[in-house]
Amino acid sequence: MDLSIFSITTAFLAGLASFLSPCVLPLVPAYVGYLGGRSAFEDGKNKHDRWLVFSHGLAFVVGFSLVFITLGIAASAVGGLLQSATEWLEKIGGLIVIIFGLHMTGIWKIPLLQYDTRKQTGPSRNLGYLSSFLMGIFFSAGWSPCVGPVLGAILTLSLNGGSVVTGGTLLASYSAGLSIPFLVAALGMGWVTTTLRKYGKALHYLEIAMGVILILVGGLLFFGLFETISIYLQRFGNFVGG
Repeated sequence: MDLSIFSITTAFLAGLASFLSPCVLPLVPAYVGYLGGRSAFEDGKNKHDRWLVFSHGLAFVVGFSLVFITLGIAASAVGGLLQSATEWLEKIGGLIVIIFGLHMTGIWKIPLLQYDTRKQTGPSRNLGYLSSFLMGIFFSAGWSPCVGPVLGAILTLSLNGGSVVTGGTLLASYSAGLSIPFLVAALGMGWVTTTLRKYGKALHYLEIAMGVILILVGGLLFFGLFETISIYLQRFGNFVGG
């Protein structure tokens, strides 16, 4: 599978969906609050400076992005070694993504994907920005089972890509989708908290919608249509642009 705007956009939207998932979004204020406390401690002030919080948020997202991108490169490297079995990889990967989608819609709940390993304590604040970076790494490790269905779908695309460039790019796009709204939240935590209170019930329906999308993506992979659609969309984009 070659890189295309379609696959990169899909990965970015998957990252955004992970941020908006019921197991991540409700706890964003807590993480931003930790980073705010981290920056206040470092600056020696009682109040939080939003740009200092943002800079610690940047170190945080670099931490989890590094882990996700590494996973993508590893998946693509494995896929590259299995080029002769590409067709089977697409079908197996498609079935896995469909199962992930069924889990997210609630049709078939998989206990393993509901397992939560989030760290309840963070690294020492004496570590400065390294503390926020390490928190990002803990975030990726602790939330991987929770965001597993969406992350697994993108890793499946990376596996089928067969190129470390493809895997790195897809997971970088996924990380961007997860990082950008988090950084926005770091600049305005009050807005996030208000939104959660107002639209908290909608998160369940959002998760179902994402599950349906995963089922569709899995079907495209299984029937070998994902790359075909990517090619047609790329040609259409070139036609419109040219």
